[in-house]
Amino acid sequence: MDADRKMYPATCADCKKETQVPFQPKEGRPVYCRECLPKHRGERRF
Repeated sequence: MDADRKMYPATCADCKKETQVPFQPKEGRPVYCRECLPKHRGERRF
């Protein structure tokens, strides 16, 4: 990751762990930590 990249605080929707993500989290959309994200990669709904 870029050292200059702005990171935003977030809480993982699965494990409730505090994490940081490289995007502004939006209300109503789940955010996952690095450990939980792979479990949800195939679930995208468009």
